[in-house]
Amino acid sequence: MSLPDFIPTLCDLDDPVLTARLQHVIDHKTKPLGSLGRLESLALQLGLILRSERPELNAPQAVVFAGDHGLAARGVSAFPPDVTWQMVENFLAGGAAISVLARQHGLALTVVDAGVAKDIAPRPTLQLRKVAHGTADCSRGPAMTAAQCEQALRQGADVVRGLPGNAVLFGEMGIGNTSSAALIMARLTGLPLAQCVGRGTGLDESAVQRKLAILQEALLANAEAHAPLAVLQAFGGFEVAMMCGAMLEAATQGRVIVVDGFIATSALLVAHALQPRVLQRCVFSHQSDESGHARMLSHLGAEPLIKLDLRLGEGSGAALAWPLLESACRVLREMASFESAGVSSAGTDAHQA
Repeated sequence: MSLPDFIPTLCDLDDPVLTARLQHVIDHKTKPLGSLGRLESLALQLGLILRSERPELNAPQAVVFAGDHGLAARGVSAFPPDVTWQMVENFLAGGAAISVLARQHGLALTVVDAGVAKDIAPRPTLQLRKVAHGTADCSRGPAMTAAQCEQALRQGADVVRGLPGNAVLFGEMGIGNTSSAALIMARLTGLPLAQCVGRGTGLDESAVQRKLAILQEALLANAEAHAPLAVLQAFGGFEVAMMCGAMLEAATQGRVIVVDGFIATSALLVAHALQPRVLQRCVFSHQSDESGHARMLSHLGAEPLIKLDLRLGEGSGAALAWPLLESACRVLREMASFESAGVSSAGTDAHQA
């Protein structure tokens, strides 16, 4: 079956010629072979994404998609649903973790109202793209209609089209969205739900078990949803769907996609199921402390850059990993080769030994 027109076709970044050139540049820097470890493979990946032996990251954009979940009324989170809009206000006021980290690392921060239950007053750094005032309760049926799912995907693509730069760091906010992510993960990976569900915002063990039972109801209520778009529609999160569309558009434009934690990776999981080549454009910033994230990353064959036991969301892990991407590009552009520095390459072999 052909994909809808709002799902882009992506070219394969597997370019043996450019790969060989990039690897030659990396191997002939003034260092023992492979001595910069993961930074070298990151530099190679960024060179392939940006199609350059001297890649440069320009005008990086941190984008936080926010939305509410009807399922949150069932008590699947330690925090009440009002926290979603309250945290959006905190982002806009500059007081949240991602606000601080974006300022520190020179990231432009945009907050997107994808489906917050309360109307948010317009601000310069806020994009109002509300599909609805929160999704439906997916334990009773689909979280969104097919039209709402398509609208969210298209709106996400539009967000990216309107932003400058060649890199996007993806984050989210939405009380109840670890439940949405766990349901998407269970259905698309085939893993048992218990291996996908974690503590979210800080549930104790009894609350986790209650959450698990409610999410089992959601799986049963959407038993027919197995295709990627059907899964996204069923388990929802307008912020997750909009982020998925934004990731696909970023990939189409040749931008670097920096994936945050558990919820952002669930959006990527859907995008990957729709267009597997999106994975070539993705840098996975960190492994979340949310228990299912390691399994989700394993399913994608993804290796995160850092592991700091984060479970905040917002794009905080992506922002923390950002300097590693900058360093990888600078090594390619600025580090001397043995020839240019007048250093004997034979000497490095002896040093390596």
